[in-house]
Amino acid sequence: MKDIKIRVARPTDNLEAVVGFYRDGLGFEVIAAFDDHDGFDGRMLGHPGAMWHLEFTRQRGHTAGRAPTQDNLLALYIPNHAEWQSAVERMRANGHSPVPSFNPYWDRLGVTFEDPDGYRVVLQNSAWTQ
Repeated sequence: MKDIKIRVARPTDNLEAVVGFYRDGLGFEVIAAFDDHDGFDGRMLGHPGAMWHLEFTRQRGHTAGRAPTQDNLLALYIPNHAEWQSAVERMRANGHSPVPSFNPYWDRLGVTFEDPDGYRVVLQNSAWTQ
């Protein structure tokens, strides 16, 4: 199952703002897009060739709402300190202020940001360990 690719998909009421958060703030690329596909618009963001990407969709006439809790998050592990610091600075330069994590564990080695829908992203300055 090593060749599995992962798409994490979720709806949004703020497609353009969410795309800006992940594209401009986190440096992801829009790798695919669609408009008015059975009433849905969508954008896939990630890095070309990566085994994962995020998909954000908007259904016309439907309200998706905000994140159900402050603990709905993605954790991005960035072990290189200079790269991590650059990512944090890019988020701030794009107008995103850090927020305290719901789980204080993430504040020890990371910085948490909240996207326009209330979902959170932790930039964790550590290596992924299994």
